[in-house]
Amino acid sequence: MKYRKLGLNGPEISTVGFGAWGISGRDWGNTNDENSRKAIHAALDAGVNFIDTADVYGFGHSEELIRQVLDERTDKDKIVIASKAGNNFYPFIGQNHEITPANEDYSVKHLEFAVEQSLKRLNIEALDILQLHSPGLEILEQDEPWLALEKLKKAGKIKHAGWSVQSFKETSQAHILEKHHELIDIIQVRYNLLEREAENVLFPLAIKYGTGVIVRIPLLFGLLSGKFKRNDTFGKNDHRRFNLSPEKLTAYLDNFVKYQPLFNAYPDYSPAQLSLRFCVSHPACHVVIPGGKTIQQVQEKNVIASDLDFIPFEAFDLKE
Repeated sequence: MKYRKLGLNGPEISTVGFGAWGISGRDWGNTNDENSRKAIHAALDAGVNFIDTADVYGFGHSEELIRQVLDERTDKDKIVIASKAGNNFYPFIGQNHEITPANEDYSVKHLEFAVEQSLKRLNIEALDILQLHSPGLEILEQDEPWLALEKLKKAGKIKHAGWSVQSFKETSQAHILEKHHELIDIIQVRYNLLEREAENVLFPLAIKYGTGVIVRIPLLFGLLSGKFKRNDTFGKNDHRRFNLSPEKLTAYLDNFVKYQPLFNAYPDYSPAQLSLRFCVSHPACHVVIPGGKTIQQVQEKNVIASDLDFIPFEAFDLKE
């Protein structure tokens, strides 16, 4: 496992982390908590020291599972926890929703409340990183979310301020980093072999300001592992029913097949491992956060990517 500093101001972390949305029990179909806890343990045992979650994942359940794992470990003080806030799910607790409803609230009042609840669920005194959870541009142009981050930082409730950039807005929201780069220590970005918009404007700015970059959706909801077919469908309680609709799935698979020469060039490694390696081969990127519901997924697919640093970023460029 390789480690690097998460930007100029961030902590030292493993280049492969653990993304904790999939274990939350919501939006990814059915999950098994015992298997989820074992998967987190397997990641930490393999050298992962970075876990990314959000308060809304499973309505707090993801954070609770992480606490349960940390309570069983002697090295919990070495684990870096990043969470997110801004979707006020609290009014929906106890209701039956197949997919988590959106209810944006980036007010100082809510963000302070949300952080206190996350700290309680995680049983820690301060979040290593708090990220604004993918707000739209209208919210990002307001002062209140940034005031909240400043207050939480000064109060010692969060150690680093972050911002999760809204999917497919990597260019149109890039100027927000320019405007708030002194406050923003870390950004989280949707980035993978088939979705590379962040390379155009956002990544150069991150390099310019020394901003830490967390890469999410590195396997495109599992598609880049090579396990999906054009006629695959997903359950009503699985967000991929929309994000990988038949039309989108077909378009993604058409692009995915173009990378077969790359996979052929490195036959000792799976498409998933190579796709994860791509995400941290870009000079702007510091850590990739694949999910893992089982020990096997963590050990055989995820953590190996950290040690593939002999594969340069240029190897992933398609040759015409």
